[in-house]
Amino acid sequence: MTEREGASAPAPVYEPKVLAKKFRITVEEAAKIIAQYGSDRKSIEKAARRIAA
Repeated sequence: MTEREGASAPAPVYEPKVLAKKFRITVEEAAKIIAQYGSDRKSIEKAARRIAA
């Protein structure tokens, strides 16, 4: 057995196009958010909601 049992893979990082479409923001805004928060999906979505509002 080469993999640990129960280990989960890291969550994939958002693509700017996907984030932009989901929250109805520009691709440029989405790219800036992703660059700022890295792979922290919760923070990315929170920041995108703030811009979209």
